Amino acid sequence: MNEVPPKPKPLEPGLEGYCERVVPVDWTLSYYHPDMPAVFSTPAMIGLMEMATSHAIRPALPPGSINVGVRIEVEHLKAVPAGSTVIATSRLVEIDGRRLIFEVEARSGNDVIGRGRISHSIVDHSRFLAIAAGKPSSR
Repeated sequence: MNEVPPKPKPLEPGLEGYCERVVPVDWTLSYYHPDMPAVFSTPAMIGLMEMATSHAIRPALPPGSINVGVRIEVEHLKAVPAGSTVIATSRLVEIDGRRLIFEVEARSGNDVIGRGRISHSIVDHSRFLAIAAGKPSSR
Protein backbone atom coordinates (compact mmCIF):
# COMPACT_ATOMS: atom_id res chain seq x y z
CA MET A 1 0.00 0.00 0.00
CA ASN A 2 1.39 3.43 -0.96
CA GLU A 3 0.93 6.08 1.66
CA VAL A 4 0.56 9.69 0.63
CA PRO A 5 2.76 11.96 2.76
CA PRO A 6 0.83 14.60 4.69
CA LYS A 7 0.49 17.92 2.89
CA PRO A 8 2.60 20.63 4.55
CA LYS A 9 0.67 23.33 6.36
CA PRO A 10 0.58 26.69 4.59
CA LEU A 11 2.78 29.47 5.95
CA GLU A 12 0.19 31.50 7.85
CA PRO A 13 -0.28 33.08 11.28
CA GLY A 14 -1.11 30.60 14.01
CA LEU A 15 1.67 28.08 13.34
CA GLU A 16 3.22 26.96 16.62
CA GLY A 17 6.59 25.52 17.58
CA TYR A 18 8.09 23.87 20.64
CA CYS A 19 11.56 23.07 21.96
CA GLU A 20 12.33 21.35 25.29
CA ARG A 21 15.75 20.88 26.87
CA VAL A 22 17.37 20.18 30.23
CA VAL A 23 19.76 23.05 31.04
CA PRO A 24 23.38 21.83 30.94
CA VAL A 25 26.12 23.62 32.89
CA ASP A 26 27.58 25.08 29.68
CA TRP A 27 24.33 27.05 29.15
CA THR A 28 24.75 28.84 32.50
CA LEU A 29 26.43 32.10 33.46
CA SER A 30 29.05 30.24 35.52
CA TYR A 31 30.32 28.57 32.36
CA TYR A 32 31.44 32.00 31.12
CA HIS A 33 32.66 33.35 34.45
CA PRO A 34 33.28 31.27 37.60
CA ASP A 35 32.09 34.06 39.92
CA MET A 36 28.63 34.02 38.33
CA PRO A 37 25.83 31.67 39.43
CA ALA A 38 25.07 28.44 37.54
CA VAL A 39 21.74 29.72 36.20
CA PHE A 40 20.32 29.51 32.67
CA SER A 41 21.78 32.33 30.57
CA THR A 42 19.75 34.74 28.48
CA PRO A 43 21.54 33.81 25.22
CA ALA A 44 20.75 30.13 25.81
CA MET A 45 17.09 30.96 26.49
CA ILE A 46 16.92 32.96 23.27
CA GLY A 47 18.53 30.03 21.44
CA LEU A 48 15.71 27.72 22.58
CA MET A 49 13.15 30.31 21.54
CA GLU A 50 14.82 30.54 18.11
CA MET A 51 14.59 26.76 17.73
CA ALA A 52 10.88 26.88 18.60
CA THR A 53 10.31 29.49 15.85
CA SER A 54 12.11 27.31 13.33
CA HIS A 55 10.13 24.22 14.34
CA ALA A 56 6.90 26.17 13.85
CA ILE A 57 7.48 27.05 10.21
CA ARG A 58 10.16 24.82 8.70
CA PRO A 59 7.66 22.42 7.02
CA ALA A 60 5.77 25.40 5.54
CA LEU A 61 8.76 27.21 4.03
CA PRO A 62 9.14 27.33 0.25
CA PRO A 63 11.60 24.73 -1.12
CA GLY A 64 15.22 25.92 -0.96
CA SER A 65 14.57 28.56 1.70
CA ILE A 66 15.44 28.91 5.38
CA ASN A 67 14.45 31.33 8.12
CA VAL A 68 17.03 33.51 9.86
CA GLY A 69 16.67 35.75 12.89
CA VAL A 70 16.68 39.52 12.34
CA ARG A 71 15.26 41.04 15.55
CA ILE A 72 14.88 39.93 19.17
CA GLU A 73 12.80 41.64 21.87
CA VAL A 74 12.84 39.30 24.88
CA GLU A 75 12.59 39.71 28.64
CA HIS A 76 14.38 37.21 30.88
CA LEU A 77 12.12 37.18 33.95
CA LYS A 78 13.34 34.41 36.29
CA ALA A 79 16.50 32.46 36.97
CA VAL A 80 16.57 28.66 36.84
CA PRO A 81 19.53 26.43 37.74
CA ALA A 82 21.41 23.90 35.63
CA GLY A 83 19.44 20.66 35.49
CA SER A 84 16.09 22.45 35.10
CA THR A 85 13.81 21.53 32.21
CA VAL A 86 12.95 24.52 30.02
CA ILE A 87 10.24 24.53 27.36
CA ALA A 88 10.24 27.27 24.72
CA THR A 89 7.16 27.85 22.60
CA SER A 90 6.50 30.10 19.64
CA ARG A 91 3.48 31.27 17.69
CA LEU A 92 3.66 32.95 14.30
CA VAL A 93 1.54 36.10 14.70
CA GLU A 94 2.32 38.19 11.61
CA ILE A 95 3.66 37.83 8.09
CA ASP A 96 4.87 40.90 6.19
CA GLY A 97 6.36 39.72 2.91
CA ARG A 98 9.49 37.73 3.83
CA ARG A 99 9.41 38.97 7.44
CA LEU A 100 7.82 36.72 10.08
CA ILE A 101 6.98 37.84 13.61
CA PHE A 102 6.63 35.35 16.47
CA GLU A 103 5.46 35.63 20.04
CA VAL A 104 7.74 33.45 22.19
CA GLU A 105 7.74 32.19 25.75
CA ALA A 106 10.03 30.05 27.90
CA ARG A 107 8.78 28.12 30.94
CA SER A 108 10.30 25.96 33.60
CA GLY A 109 7.63 24.09 35.51
CA ASN A 110 4.81 26.55 36.21
CA ASP A 111 7.07 29.60 35.93
CA VAL A 112 7.29 31.84 32.89
CA ILE A 113 11.01 32.58 32.77
CA GLY A 114 11.04 34.61 29.55
CA ARG A 115 8.80 36.05 26.86
CA GLY A 116 8.83 38.42 23.95
CA ARG A 117 8.86 38.68 20.18
CA ILE A 118 11.33 37.41 17.61
CA SER A 119 11.37 38.41 13.94
CA HIS A 120 12.76 36.23 11.18
CA SER A 121 13.25 36.67 7.48
CA ILE A 122 12.82 34.02 4.80
CA VAL A 123 15.95 33.75 2.64
CA ASP A 124 17.20 31.54 -0.16
CA HIS A 125 19.46 28.95 1.49
CA SER A 126 22.10 28.68 -1.25
CA ARG A 127 22.32 32.47 -1.67
CA PHE A 128 22.65 32.89 2.11
CA LEU A 129 25.51 30.35 2.21
CA ALA A 130 27.28 32.05 -0.71
CA ILE A 131 27.09 35.45 0.96
CA ALA A 132 28.34 34.02 4.27
CA ALA A 133 31.20 32.18 2.52
CA GLY A 134 32.32 35.44 0.92
CA LYS A 135 32.77 37.22 4.26
CA PRO A 136 36.26 37.33 5.75
CA SER A 137 36.90 35.11 8.76
CA SER A 138 37.39 36.86 12.10
CA ARG A 139 40.01 34.39 13.35
